Amino acid sequence: MAGIYLHIPFCKQACFYCDFHFSTSLKKKDDLILCLVKELQLRKGELQNETIETIYFGGGTPSLLSQNEIELLLKEIQENYSVVENPEITLEANPDDLSEEKILELAKSPINRLSIGVQSFFEEDLKSMNRAHNSEEAKNCLSMATRHFDNITVDLIYGVPNMSNERWKENLQIAFDFGVNHISSYALTVEPKTVLDSFVKNGKYPAPDETEAKEHFDILVEETAKNGFAHYEISNFGKPNYFSKHNTSYWQGKKYIGIGPSAHSFNKTHRSWNIASNTKYIKEIQLGNLPNEVEELSREDQFNEYLMTGLRTIWGVSLDKIDEDFKKQLVTSSKKFINQGLLIVEKNTLKTTQKGKFLADGLASELFIV
Repeated sequence: MAGIYLHIPFCKQACFYCDFHFSTSLKKKDDLILCLVKELQLRKGELQNETIETIYFGGGTPSLLSQNEIELLLKEIQENYSVVENPEITLEANPDDLSEEKILELAKSPINRLSIGVQSFFEEDLKSMNRAHNSEEAKNCLSMATRHFDNITVDLIYGVPNMSNERWKENLQIAFDFGVNHISSYALTVEPKTVLDSFVKNGKYPAPDETEAKEHFDILVEETAKNGFAHYEISNFGKPNYFSKHNTSYWQGKKYIGIGPSAHSFNKTHRSWNIASNTKYIKEIQLGNLPNEVEELSREDQFNEYLMTGLRTIWGVSLDKIDEDFKKQLVTSSKKFINQGLLIVEKNTLKTTQKGKFLADGLASELFIV
């Protein structure tokens, strides 16, 4: 089984914290959609022996696509790839795009999962992030979307400066009250070369506080558990049967191809990524070229990737799946973190403890084989 990711690199406006590739100009949108179609055709041989079980429209803001554009891309996938009967098809969407008309259109389409970028239900937070929607739009779109879609995930950001623990709890409770079955939640991070990075350096915005973020994370874990969510990946919480199949395939090391500028692909032994420029991407694809870089993954790289993704999930890192020489080194190097109560070995599987979850990425990097 494998997945296809489609990167839609357009947004109405730039969020201050975002470091993904996108453009706020839609001038090249028509040309780019045709190039996504052509790239799907050019790369069909890469997954010739695989069956596609998940399709993910990410971005950017895929909810800017028209119904015809979505159907064109899905038709191309069906014609060029082997696809399971009922694939999980996710569309990332912003609340300001999800009018009742848009939601009804999407409900009639093959899209069966919505990922709604709410981030916060409070006006103060949304303005500080430069989100295109307001609090009322976030609530209205969820009220309508939950009537037509069963499989909805909501994005929320914690660790926002001046967000009290009480306001964070209220953010979560509002999501629970709408009956969503999945929540993805991330700490506000200052990425290099973003507007937020500039604001923090110039003293225009306070730097996120790691202690506050940890408190918010602990609240997140506690409150989602009370409401029947499984904490199956560090940033993802789902009710039974509502885990993201597409993202889970990443964490479990399945093959996927990324279509569009800046999109990444993985086939277990190689990783590749497309050029992060709409103009250059369009030019090369129109010439029939794939504008990507390819990296062959060494045994050490493959081990490190498995370690990084495995420690972030409830499935952990199976010691039975690791080469014997790497296994010995991992068992030795992980002892100090086991003694600190950050890691545990259960059924020959290395996992983070509740105490270690917030530190999972740092723990993995400490255990990497260089």
